[in-house]
Amino acid sequence: MHGIKKKIFNIIQIGNKNDIPSTLFDYGIVAVIAVNLFATLFSTFEASAPYTGMINTIETVTVIIFTVEYILRLWTSENLYPASARGVAVLRYIFSFYGLIELFTFLPFYLPFIFPAGAVAFRMFRVIRILRLFKINAQYDAFNVIISVLKDKRNQLLSSIAMILILMVSASLCMYSLEHEAQPEHFQNAFSGIWWAASTLLTIGYGDIYPVTIAGKIMAIIISFLGVGMVAVPTGIISAGFVEHYTRACDLPALKQGSSLELITYNISPDHPWANRALNEINLPRHEIVAMIIRGSEELIPHGGTTLLPEDTVIIYKKKQIS
Repeated sequence: MHGIKKKIFNIIQIGNKNDIPSTLFDYGIVAVIAVNLFATLFSTFEASAPYTGMINTIETVTVIIFTVEYILRLWTSENLYPASARGVAVLRYIFSFYGLIELFTFLPFYLPFIFPAGAVAFRMFRVIRILRLFKINAQYDAFNVIISVLKDKRNQLLSSIAMILILMVSASLCMYSLEHEAQPEHFQNAFSGIWWAASTLLTIGYGDIYPVTIAGKIMAIIISFLGVGMVAVPTGIISAGFVEHYTRACDLPALKQGSSLELITYNISPDHPWANRALNEINLPRHEIVAMIIRGSEELIPHGGTTLLPEDTVIIYKKKQIS
């Protein structure tokens, strides 16, 4: 039974391009999600009325597939969290980000049977299922880099967002002072200009609220210029993060020569203690950092949630000890 559970886990939990059943499962789930979403979208058109029975059948079949998949993920969750007891592993998976997404994928289908009064509201949760598509990409390099960049630059991004919020509140206060007497219906109090400030600073400018006084127009021009600069800051931070990640990956051989870093290579065998474990569950010394994972023909930029598979090659930065 343990062997069967392990095999099912490797198929449903890990997106391994070198494993045919795992790849087929990933593509199959994507196809099921696409069919489910198409049926959901098509049901909003009047032309779908003659096909109501078919749409309901598609909805039922796909939800059953999602339900079975979720049960299998719960059953194999102890392989996802090998350091935790079975009950703890199940709870960790249920309350994980992807676990919650997968739960809401099929739960709204069953809730109307339990709470008929909230049927319409529960159907709104079905749009969450589209987020499952990101889980398929989570094992691959492009999505790994995005996650890594956002984590590495989170402090700078939070600082830039804080600056934008401060400027937004300041702009609202300024426009209230200048425009309240001229158009009190739009600028009723100090915070009534938040919507205008948001649309202006984010360069959208819907035009539903706009200044009518000369001073207000001048202030709006200044705020618009500041908004363009502020919005560009997070973009620059993320772009710099991408450059840093790919530069680091391309310069691995050069770093090994004439630097205080040395590179260590680990080949992960099926019985290796790191096999099928996430990086954030591996206790590395403080002076060692996982730099890259080579998986077949892919070179992955790792993040904490990356799972190491058998036959992976792990490259680690190690700071040389000065004697």
